[in-house]
Amino acid sequence: MPPPYICTLEEIAPKSQAQGEKNCVKNTEICMITPELKIEDYRITEEPYYLPIGDEVEVFRAAFQCQIPVILKGPTGTGKTRFVEYMAYILGQEGGSSNGRESLPLITVACHEDLTTTDLVGKFLLKGDETVWVDGPLTTAVKTGGICYLDEIVEARKDTTVIIHPLSDHRRILPMDKKGTVAEAHESFFLVISYNPGYQSIIKDLKQSTKQRFISIDFDYPSEEQETRIIQHESAADEETSRALAKVGAKIRHLKGHSLNEGASTRVLVYAGKLIKAGLSPRRSCDVAITTLLSDESEVQLAISEVVSAIFP
Repeated sequence: MPPPYICTLEEIAPKSQAQGEKNCVKNTEICMITPELKIEDYRITEEPYYLPIGDEVEVFRAAFQCQIPVILKGPTGTGKTRFVEYMAYILGQEGGSSNGRESLPLITVACHEDLTTTDLVGKFLLKGDETVWVDGPLTTAVKTGGICYLDEIVEARKDTTVIIHPLSDHRRILPMDKKGTVAEAHESFFLVISYNPGYQSIIKDLKQSTKQRFISIDFDYPSEEQETRIIQHESAADEETSRALAKVGAKIRHLKGHSLNEGASTRVLVYAGKLIKAGLSPRRSCDVAITTLLSDESEVQLAISEVVSAIFP
């Protein structure tokens, strides 16, 4: 996968050349653009490991075939991003890619409150003595085909997210106001967004006018048996250790809502497994990967430590 789109470039506004005037620099900002990257750089070359928990693979495949965009909802660390990577690879192998049996390109944007429409769509930039247009990540996916994944969409401002409205209904178009053009979505373009419902508030929530352009796939923590298999595969820890960590995760999640805002994710359990595999004691691995991470309150940390101690005496 390519590196994040970050580089400092100067956005310029074309100025009249009637009297030989040069193009003028309008402002300087951080641009979400990676120069010289081609769409092939966003293809996943090896199949990612993903263990289906329910029928999410079948639902996503059907939505892709029907060109219906998808919202992925669920707690942090439950496999939403890995699932998108897996589906990009699988759908490409099944012929969803325009280049035959290759992974669908996957362009991921980590949304944040400073993300602008310009960051997604593109902008005019100064390249040497020329003014050139550089497509943003959303436009790149729209034009060439592939999955555009807007991660944690609720972190972006509402005036930014409305740009996806004409892309996520029957029109499948992207207005490019700065160029005065409209881009029609490639037949294999697919829009996926995600967020954690636990972090929602009145301020940070999707409008119904946005939500009702998508279908929703809910993610939750896997069963202990499924989580054992995931931990064992991802951390290379033995089965006994992986099973014990899955039990730790399940018991800690029972504390959610009482003293914890968020339960132990599968991701942090995998981290603990990796530390144990590396030679750190199980108690200490859980302490640094789970206990002190989930809460800063000493009472909550004590409750988590008691859970860990009961499973790893």
